[in-house]
Amino acid sequence: MKHITVKLIFIVFTIFIFMSCTNTPAKQVKELAQFIDSLQADVIPLSIEFNKVMHEANITGNEEAFKQASDLQLKYAKIFADKDRFNQLKEIKENDKIQDELLKRQLDLLYYQFLGNQADEKKLEEIIRAESELEQTFTGFRAEIGGQRVPDNKLEEILKTSVNSNELKEAWLASKTIGNVVAEDVVQLVKLRNNLAHDLGFSNYHEMSLKLNEQDPEDILKLFNELDDLTRPAYFELKSEIDNFMAARYGINKSELKPWHYQDRFFQEAPKIYEVDLDGYYKDKDILEISRKFYEGIGMPVEDILISSDLYEKEGKNQHAYCTDIDRNGDVRILANIRNDSYWMNTMLHELGHGVYSKFNDRDLPFFLRDAAHIFTTEAIANMFGRFYSNPQWLVDNVGISQEEKNKIAGDIQNNLKLGQLVFSRWSQVMYRFEKSMYENPDQDLNALWWDLVEKYQLLTRPENRDNPDWASKIHIALYPCYYHNYLLGELLASQLYHNIGTTILASDKPYEQSFTGHYEVGKYLQDNVFMPGARYYWNDMIEKATGEKLTAKYYAQQFVN
Repeated sequence: MKHITVKLIFIVFTIFIFMSCTNTPAKQVKELAQFIDSLQADVIPLSIEFNKVMHEANITGNEEAFKQASDLQLKYAKIFADKDRFNQLKEIKENDKIQDELLKRQLDLLYYQFLGNQADEKKLEEIIRAESELEQTFTGFRAEIGGQRVPDNKLEEILKTSVNSNELKEAWLASKTIGNVVAEDVVQLVKLRNNLAHDLGFSNYHEMSLKLNEQDPEDILKLFNELDDLTRPAYFELKSEIDNFMAARYGINKSELKPWHYQDRFFQEAPKIYEVDLDGYYKDKDILEISRKFYEGIGMPVEDILISSDLYEKEGKNQHAYCTDIDRNGDVRILANIRNDSYWMNTMLHELGHGVYSKFNDRDLPFFLRDAAHIFTTEAIANMFGRFYSNPQWLVDNVGISQEEKNKIAGDIQNNLKLGQLVFSRWSQVMYRFEKSMYENPDQDLNALWWDLVEKYQLLTRPENRDNPDWASKIHIALYPCYYHNYLLGELLASQLYHNIGTTILASDKPYEQSFTGHYEVGKYLQDNVFMPGARYYWNDMIEKATGEKLTAKYYAQQFVN
């Protein structure tokens, strides 16, 4: 009996040892490395093909190209919907034996990406098809004025330059007509997204989107509440100044001001109330050449990006602007619709900011880490560079205005920049809170919700008897859901990086007046500390390593509120 017991103990011990050996750190490392290699073999060629086709679809508006892009997107999603792969990844994550820094970071990011796709394939396919159809609708849509189709640039031109209230109202109402076309489809898409989120254990799609992108919903809401408190008094004061200016401009009483009187379809950009004509500085300039020389001068040449890009208006083309990284290996392209004005100077500096972030990545990093630390960190770089279009010293250094002209306009430009940031900050409050509430309850009166938020945060007066889905005319709500808050986080980080570069790299006691022009050390700092690390660090860890602090609103407040 004793012999049998000892033998049994030996067998059990042997089995335990065997089982332990099958789950050693070395084995887990090997298993994860093989998993990633296999995944890359499927993902990389498919993602490159999708990016190319989608870019072509947006340039041409071609229906077949959009369908092909939709098919490729579905194939891509199905890779991450693979339940066997997810379970394998989940087991590795739960065993928690991966110590290698790069492998562990890939494990975390891939786990979130797989988790977000662990829904019924038919539901995923339905969402992707619906998104593709909506994208095609937005791309091909042109508003009509007087029976004539007009591009977005024309609508913006009317809203910015006309002093005729009837003409302004007609253009503004025309810009909203896309909302009537897509609203029902957008609500249905919201419900489809929520259904998918419920399947994965989340309350709604908004919550899921934030968590899967390494953002705590409570932290984001807390930050937006803090920014609301921070910006409200200054905005209320400036809004009164805007209203006084606009009432005088249009020859009406302040009480008669309506949303079409603020020079922008959504009042997301500051109206021109200060006596500085930034458009005049760019009217006879070459926007592309200015952009090219500036980036080359800070050690980040962009000639290859510009050559690969599609930059001017054409029928059927997407009327917005974006930058796309085709292969995470240097093929970076921009879509734009350039005109020689301040808006497009801002836009090109912004999109090229995205471009250099992608171009100057560390190509020795694994494919899945060869990306921005977070969506909003690349927005921060784009925003920081985009702001230069109205920077007085930058205008001297890059556009050729005189020192005398700089001194003349510096005050108004600073006031305009401050106004622009406050206007955008309050608009972002509307977008964030609308989407959050919409996903919490898509069956509520969304038209009323939209205007309630617009009145509260932007202080605009809704048009009489207006009960139209004006919210649905904002393309981001339909096609780039639960993203917009990242633009504002990007503005906070832009100020934080700008301050750090000004004080530590350029050793200036006036960090917010620097233009970076000709300073190669600025490009080197950004490449070494922001671009090259890619996604190897959690986003707030990267920010702390780059600036000495985690993300904070204090530098944004220093620059635009205090």
